[in-house]
Amino acid sequence: MSAAQLIARAKSYLPPDRVEFVRSALTAATAAHEGQTRSSGEPYIEHPVATALYLANINLDSITLAAALLHDVIEDTAITKAELERDFGADVARLVDGVTKLKRLDLLSKDDPARTNGARPVQATAEAARTASLRKMLVAMASDIRVVLIKLADRLHNMRTLRHLSEERQQRIARETLDIYAPLAQRLGMADIKWQLEDESFKYLHPRQYKSVSRMISRKRAEREEYTKNAIEALTEALRRVGVECSVSGRPKHLYSTYQKLHRYQARGRKFDEIYDLIALRVIVDTTADCYASLGAVHQMWRPVPGEFDDYIANPKENLYQSLHTSVIGPQGYPLEVQIRTREMHRIAEDGVAAHWTYKQGDTEGEDALFDEKLTWLKQLLEWQREMSGDDEYLDSVKTDILGDQVFIYTPAGDVIDLPSGSTPLDFAYRVHTDLGHNTVGAVVNGKLMPLNTQLHTGDTIEIRKARTPRGPSLDWLNSDLGYLATASARAKARLWFRRQELESNITRGHELLARELKRVGVEVSSAQIAEKLGFDSAGELEESLGSGQIGIGKILESVSRNFPVETEKPVTELPASLLRQERSGIVVMGALNLLTRVARCCSPVYGDEISGYITRGRGVTVHRTNCVNMRSADDHDRLVPVAWGHADSTYPARLIVRAYDRVGLLRDITHFVSAEHVNIHSMSSHEDPVTNSCTVTLTVYTSGVDQLSRVFTRLEMIQGVHSVNRANEGDQATPQAAV
Repeated sequence: MSAAQLIARAKSYLPPDRVEFVRSALTAATAAHEGQTRSSGEPYIEHPVATALYLANINLDSITLAAALLHDVIEDTAITKAELERDFGADVARLVDGVTKLKRLDLLSKDDPARTNGARPVQATAEAARTASLRKMLVAMASDIRVVLIKLADRLHNMRTLRHLSEERQQRIARETLDIYAPLAQRLGMADIKWQLEDESFKYLHPRQYKSVSRMISRKRAEREEYTKNAIEALTEALRRVGVECSVSGRPKHLYSTYQKLHRYQARGRKFDEIYDLIALRVIVDTTADCYASLGAVHQMWRPVPGEFDDYIANPKENLYQSLHTSVIGPQGYPLEVQIRTREMHRIAEDGVAAHWTYKQGDTEGEDALFDEKLTWLKQLLEWQREMSGDDEYLDSVKTDILGDQVFIYTPAGDVIDLPSGSTPLDFAYRVHTDLGHNTVGAVVNGKLMPLNTQLHTGDTIEIRKARTPRGPSLDWLNSDLGYLATASARAKARLWFRRQELESNITRGHELLARELKRVGVEVSSAQIAEKLGFDSAGELEESLGSGQIGIGKILESVSRNFPVETEKPVTELPASLLRQERSGIVVMGALNLLTRVARCCSPVYGDEISGYITRGRGVTVHRTNCVNMRSADDHDRLVPVAWGHADSTYPARLIVRAYDRVGLLRDITHFVSAEHVNIHSMSSHEDPVTNSCTVTLTVYTSGVDQLSRVFTRLEMIQGVHSVNRANEGDQATPQAAV
């Protein structure tokens, strides 16, 4: 039945000779897959036919249909690429070969013995191979999008028959579909296949929520249909009164989009019964002028919601999408979304870039030029392929910069550049040109000079200020805590600049940065020790990686917090039973369990510091930093015991000294920035110097370790007027006798 539907559909829009071409491909595919079955038990030929039928329903050209029918023959039968090229031409053979290479992505299952020679597969190896295959797919797409159109149709049919696979494979394929294929379909403007992929993935990833949303929608269906019918009739009559011929329909939200909307409504304290904008009215008209006339009629009849209007006709999206979007207060006072577009815009909105191949039977030179101009983001896939060495790095760039939510930013000349949501002026500069990004010194956003880590929003106009002489990026731009770069591609370009600098310069820069950070958090550990723990061959290699931006200081501090000090096995001899307790504070006395410990106030060690213990009379073991002056001056060495950090679940106090220009709101800013790191402030005091108009603030904070302490330092140093932030040393504390 599906084969007959495919041929009938092809006859509806293809000339007779091209229909025969598709029929010959169907005959060849049927013969090649003779006797093969799928996991469901159905004949294998049903799968390529279903794939081709979806593509025929969106009017794709005969070459794509033939390639879809034959897309599995190289992988699963004895037919070769050379034979395909001989019988069906170079274009079909190239598309089938491209899809064949991508098919390995689906076969890399952890429970597939054919891929592991019978041995138990290693998850990391499978994940790396899947990442490499995804990279190949995206690069192949940049060469010919039809490869991925076939892959998307192939994935849709596989999702519809996913119930026949194991639960583990269902979860993996559904997650991959939701993370990669559905966003990719959206980026290509293929709304129809996008929502189907999302809903099918939703069914397997969140089955309980899927059933719950389905029941809720069914329960409100009659009420919603009545509401929609009344709104459609009112709007149709209003448009005809102003002379606009149109068709108006109601478009219900799909299950996954409804699920996402429920989360947003719950965050605002609203219930499902209050959600009436689960429906959008779609107005289809003849001309662009009718679109704007219809918009005026809609706003005259229903009050528009401020800030909820988008003109994608004047400013089309890069996936060719055009439409007017507005939200209004509809009948009975409920919000309602209205989309207005022409018939041609609607066809492109549903089929996206796939609509381009409808023109393949005629003169396509002008269409090809427009098509290539609009899809400039495809060129980025090839550029990143050359610039980024790692598959993970490449895929991260695609996920954040291509498949994520977008904002649309204007240049001073009025050109529109799309960027991932959360992008900054630096991301914008790197998107325009790599050298402009490297040498950015300022940004003017909407006529105002703004910090380089300002988040941009749709509609912002931005002008970049460039250094007069080349200067290169700052290492601070790669510090994720500072928020200068949101896009993976911009971070990769900045890292590449540092890697290309002289090796000795990178080593010197990294050495100084590491020494400064370790001194600031009060940790005494050598570069060689850290390098060994992180898997570097030498301290120089570690420092070069840090200086070039390949590794961040946060990762190093995380390793320090996790791995130092190194535990020793020196036993602890007899201790009074009164000093034992059942609950421990996260500190372990080597050689004894459940021993009462407390953190010394004189040096306030935090998780990750090198520490030593001192047995006190009647108070258990007091834990000091190893370099504490009280420990160095202790005379009774028999009372010193080795201790180590148990785990980082507990928090530990650290005293900080902040020196700053005295101004109104300083203490408020300090408490705000520290709290933003989810760190508790135990105490705070300040001392003002009216002569210099300066202020010294001393505060005790409870942190989980040196890595979190470092982030607190970074946040405090960003506060306006702060000169320095230091950790209090032993000289600032109590006397040795009082502390021990």
